[in-house]
Amino acid sequence: MKVSVVQIGNSKGIRLNKMLLEKYQIEDKVELVLESEYILIKPVRQPRQGWDDAFAEMRKNEDDQLLIDPVFDDETPDE
Repeated sequence: MKVSVVQIGNSKGIRLNKMLLEKYQIEDKVELVLESEYILIKPVRQPRQGWDDAFAEMRKNEDDQLLIDPVFDDETPDE
């Protein structure tokens, strides 16, 4: 895909169309990976984004149960 380089004040930049922004979930920032022959543009992901909502949904559905016992057979709660 070819895009034009456009003047932005004293700098230059590229414009990404809406389809690309939505497809790659690009919002406010991107990461540039600089290689000898090319520049790779990667969306910035926020680790754990949405976890609060997912945990709230699990709690609502009572899916937030422990998968293993909190105390093993060979130990006591005092250990």
